[in-house]
Amino acid sequence: MKHLDDLKYKGKTVFLRVDFNVPLDENGNIRNDNRIRASLPTINYLIGQGAKLVIASHLGRPKGKVDPKMSLKPAAKRLSELISADVFMAPDCVGEDVDRLKKELKSGQVLLLENVRFHAEETANDAGFAQKLARDIDCYVNDAFGSCHRTHASVAAITQFVKEKAAGYLLQKEVKYLSKAIRSPKKPYVAILGGAKVSDKIGVIQNLLNKADDILIGGAMAYTFFKAQGYEVGKSLVEDDKLQIALEVLTKAKEKKVDFRLPLDHVLATGIDKEAQIKVSESFPFPADWMAVDIGPKTVAEYSKIIARAKTIFWNGPLGVFEIDKFAKGTVKIAEAVAASKAVSIVGGGDSIAAVEKTEVSKRITHISTGGGASLEYLANETLPGIEALE
Repeated sequence: MKHLDDLKYKGKTVFLRVDFNVPLDENGNIRNDNRIRASLPTINYLIGQGAKLVIASHLGRPKGKVDPKMSLKPAAKRLSELISADVFMAPDCVGEDVDRLKKELKSGQVLLLENVRFHAEETANDAGFAQKLARDIDCYVNDAFGSCHRTHASVAAITQFVKEKAAGYLLQKEVKYLSKAIRSPKKPYVAILGGAKVSDKIGVIQNLLNKADDILIGGAMAYTFFKAQGYEVGKSLVEDDKLQIALEVLTKAKEKKVDFRLPLDHVLATGIDKEAQIKVSESFPFPADWMAVDIGPKTVAEYSKIIARAKTIFWNGPLGVFEIDKFAKGTVKIAEAVAASKAVSIVGGGDSIAAVEKTEVSKRITHISTGGGASLEYLANETLPGIEALE
């Protein structure tokens, strides 16, 4: 895979795929511009090299139809405030008007295409659509790690129609740190996995059983593992169709001598709302009408000890119902423990990132991944469609 610095860009028209899938409020204002800022080093480099820059992204899930609420116009406005170059907004991402705007671009100018997912051909990885995107393009640069697990036209098929291609700085950085977590992690290697579903993490868990020394489980997914062993977990969220897989994971962990940890104690609640009653339980069965919503203090203490001796940490997924403050304590404490560690720490996933930002420890994390789903798939498969397309 070629890196950004490996190609020459002066006077060339460069197609840059970014992830500007930013959260918008009801008035169409950007609530958080982190994803735009994340690609600024690549954008500024290309502008400085004299490229004619055509930027493409998706926003939301418009399902192949034009939806003004998912327009990239707010992103164009924000980008123009963040860089010193002229930023023009295209009316679409393909078509005669777009082709004309591409040809009119001067070196150092930027054309932001409209949401590529306004066309169903994007998510279908349609070659004809990709060819239209690639019209009059000299170089292709992918800086959208958060989209690299998608076999979409602007990520995969387009590379067939552009001779020169490279990874942007953000994509390079993601691959550098995530490959450390799977190819050459310093030991002890601790993986922290939370979230609601075992099914979302099964590929990662199976791969980590060959890499990690300790796997610390939290979130609702823990209760699929408990129920698989015959414990009564009340109203806790469980994937009943994954109980056999959960047992197989537990058996494999023993065979591989991986320390696979489940919570020692549990914060239980009568419901997922601010008014719910809560209590801490250290044993089963849970009362039939109560559910687990967070890890308890004993679990926090035990997990924090393991984290403190780690040399490499990968964390994905909250350890409780993080959206409600009184169910977020376990996740916040683990964020603090990861930040206090001297390990190479990698955090991926929206809620995990929110936790490190909420506790104001993000500056003490080695690498915060911009792609939750992409980072999980990379750890599971050790590659992604978007990366393979560049190779």
